[in-house]
Amino acid sequence: MTELIKSAEEVVRALQDSGHEAYFAGGVVRDKLLGIESKDVDIATSAHPDQVQQLFTRATDLQGRAFGVVRVLQDGQVFEVATFRQDLEYQDGRRPAGVLFTTAEEDAQRRDFTVNGLFYDPVTDRVIDYVGGQKDLNAKVLRAIGDTARRFEEDYLRLFRAVRFSAQLGFEIEPETWRILGELSELGGKLAPERVRDELVKCFTGPRPQRALDLLVDSGLMDEWIPEVSKMKGVEQPPEFHPEGDVYTHVHMMVGMLKNADPVVAFAVLLHDIGKPDTFSVDETGRIRFTMHETVGAEMTEGIMRRLRFSNQMVDAVKQCVANHMKFKDAISMKMSTLKRFMSQPYFEQEMELHRIDCSCCHADLSIYDFIREKQQEFAQEPVIPDPLVRGKDLMELGMPPGPLMGKLLTQIQDEQLEGSLKEREQALGRARELVKALTGK
Repeated sequence: MTELIKSAEEVVRALQDSGHEAYFAGGVVRDKLLGIESKDVDIATSAHPDQVQQLFTRATDLQGRAFGVVRVLQDGQVFEVATFRQDLEYQDGRRPAGVLFTTAEEDAQRRDFTVNGLFYDPVTDRVIDYVGGQKDLNAKVLRAIGDTARRFEEDYLRLFRAVRFSAQLGFEIEPETWRILGELSELGGKLAPERVRDELVKCFTGPRPQRALDLLVDSGLMDEWIPEVSKMKGVEQPPEFHPEGDVYTHVHMMVGMLKNADPVVAFAVLLHDIGKPDTFSVDETGRIRFTMHETVGAEMTEGIMRRLRFSNQMVDAVKQCVANHMKFKDAISMKMSTLKRFMSQPYFEQEMELHRIDCSCCHADLSIYDFIREKQQEFAQEPVIPDPLVRGKDLMELGMPPGPLMGKLLTQIQDEQLEGSLKEREQALGRARELVKALTGK
């Protein structure tokens, strides 16, 4: 038993000792029955918020109290303790207008999916199931509780949560639940971008992101937020480089290689060829071209990620991966200075993983990947980009005025340093004197 579960059990026991019903609720129960370790524990109880507050006087946060939720601190852990409730009418596709306190059975009926509608008494080691959740867990089925349309219309995010749970758990979505999800997918477009973003991150960084992609696209939810993904379907590629098929097929295969991935890698994989439909052309020889698709795709990627309110750092990271993914083809022929600068970029490891997956899902040639890994080992004993031997103040002392020309000269000297022809500061200063004299006559 983890420390989290022990602390949660103490909260439940305290509530029960005071004469109230109290159980673990929702995801923690599902995870326990599936043998998965939970990261948080929600507790449901017959105790009203003021009774919970009285019982845990020194460790209570009243946030969410209007909806019957009190946050309790126990042994350094925070637990949401919610009174059994019925929700009043939902008016904004997110929250009810209010709640009525009720019984455990009625509380279970208001929840989203049967596998999330279970209670568990840790004191007596007993599962309480009012919604058939255990049967669906055993059958690996995700089913909405009660009126399916109503469940989705109460909180539009449940549309995305259905996809996420199906992909994470490896469960099939029950046919009626799936049918209604597709019919109501347009409601997903009314959600706050931040809520959608968080669900998409969980989908594509989980254990089965390809399953999530299939469900998002087939349901229509993807078109509500990233319609550019579906536009990759049917866009042909040169068969000599992409025997696997069109652009979407290629991306779909790449997503299938992800598992619990770095978020930057996951979204770079999804979006790296997003610019191909807009740059598709056929030249005079009949060859398919996607001229500058990486540059177009990088700008599109920024627009998509800002649409979903990703952080500036995340936007920059994924955009750079998309912008740079075609540079790998030239790595073997790069000058040493160019290669070192390429390898020193802040998101290079994510770019490398994108390149590996990209190659694995088309021509399967990993020679460039292997070449760069060898170079990384070769450069491992010192920084790829060492401190410069010559700086701007050195050039000024030699009579070089500040300006763009000074920047070019500094770059030239550093290139020679990276190439290995300049190794000592005095040697580099001598080279700087030559260049300054040639440029200024001094």
